Amino acid sequence: MGERVDVVAPYAQFLSRPLQAVVADLESYAGLLRKWQVIQNLVSRETLEQVWTRHFADSLQVLRYMRPTDRVIIDLGSGGGFPALPLAIALQGEPIHFVLVEPNGRKVSFLRTVIRDLSLSATVVAKRTDQLDSRETGHVNLVTARAVASLTALCAMAQPLFTPHTRAIFHKGREHLAELAESRLVWEYRVVTHQSETDPNGVLLELNNLSIKTGS
Repeated sequence: MGERVDVVAPYAQFLSRPLQAVVADLESYAGLLRKWQVIQNLVSRETLEQVWTRHFADSLQVLRYMRPTDRVIIDLGSGGGFPALPLAIALQGEPIHFVLVEPNGRKVSFLRTVIRDLSLSATVVAKRTDQLDSRETGHVNLVTARAVASLTALCAMAQPLFTPHTRAIFHKGREHLAELAESRLVWEYRVVTHQSETDPNGVLLELNNLSIKTGS
């Protein structure tokens, strides 16, 4: 328990509930993840035993960059639920709703099970991102994605969801500078780069004012 508390403790100021309650729900999530991993590859096998540091902490660091006005958060290509579900657990009880977009049927079933069992304020849309209907999402404040696609592809997925008040926070690895350069050939945006707290080579890219370049 001590190690798990240590993973969550750095984010205690952002939690909506006592730290122990959040840790307990994350433990339940981890148990479901291990159970479902047998039939569906939700995370890489090498990282399953490091779920607290490799997946939970990596997701929770997004809390530092969220704003009080973030009320609707869309997570693209949710897979095993990262970063959306650890954030939903951390913020349970707040007026925030998470929309997880995932086309894989078994992963959809897993995500819905976690949401139901932990009574999270979240829904799952069983579609590809390009099939999303704005009536299913409403006004979006924040778009997240982790280990889904290149930055150029993520911009294409996220841009239809953007308003002047929408931001995106994307987890990226050691190739983020190359991805930024490539994406700027097609996309315009303002970006703030946050150093990852869990990966010395990783960053969180916070994008604002996303639009396609004229003539692209």
